[in-house]
Amino acid sequence: MKRYDCMTRLAARLKDELVILSLGGSVDEWYNAAPHMRDASLFQQQLGCVTPEAFGLAVGLPHRRIVSLDTDGGMMFNLGILATLANERPPNLFTVVWDNECYQSIGGPPTHTAKGIVDIAAIARGCGIENAFTVRDLDEFDQRCAAGLGADVPHVVVAKVEATLQPGIKRKHSDGREDKYIFVRHVEATEGIVIMGPSEHN
Repeated sequence: MKRYDCMTRLAARLKDELVILSLGGSVDEWYNAAPHMRDASLFQQQLGCVTPEAFGLAVGLPHRRIVSLDTDGGMMFNLGILATLANERPPNLFTVVWDNECYQSIGGPPTHTAKGIVDIAAIARGCGIENAFTVRDLDEFDQRCAAGLGADVPHVVVAKVEATLQPGIKRKHSDGREDKYIFVRHVEATEGIVIMGPSEHN
């Protein structure tokens, strides 16, 4: 199963959600697979921070659907977030974990899931997240996304994807700092709030 194909299926279901995603190849793939979600996506967050940041947004904007696009490497950096989700049960957070069994952005060394022993969905269920699933089929992924986006309890979908990048896609043109401001301004505009106001002059 290809991550880019999964992304196009997921993107087709999104309209006004907010998306947090990790470093690596998934950045450029999401940039291309979901052009209508570019301003609503916070790109290039550090390993271990993606789902925690999404959880924070879910708590701060309880009326808004938040989507975390995490990775196997990133989730293994901070498994404690799964226990937090189980305890706090944010009703508006949907988490996808792209599990390609490697740290793709640094050359492909294997993650802990590569040996077929470590099961992120099973860890999530062990923490108390009943709706945690591993999928290897595109249609099943689509069905799990539909269920997760419509649910009022946390859903975690671990998508087993190939460790290859989609060929011929455009590189994202902005850097992390610019991405932050684009995202914050989008939240401000769609929520009618001020997050980062003008600087004060003394």
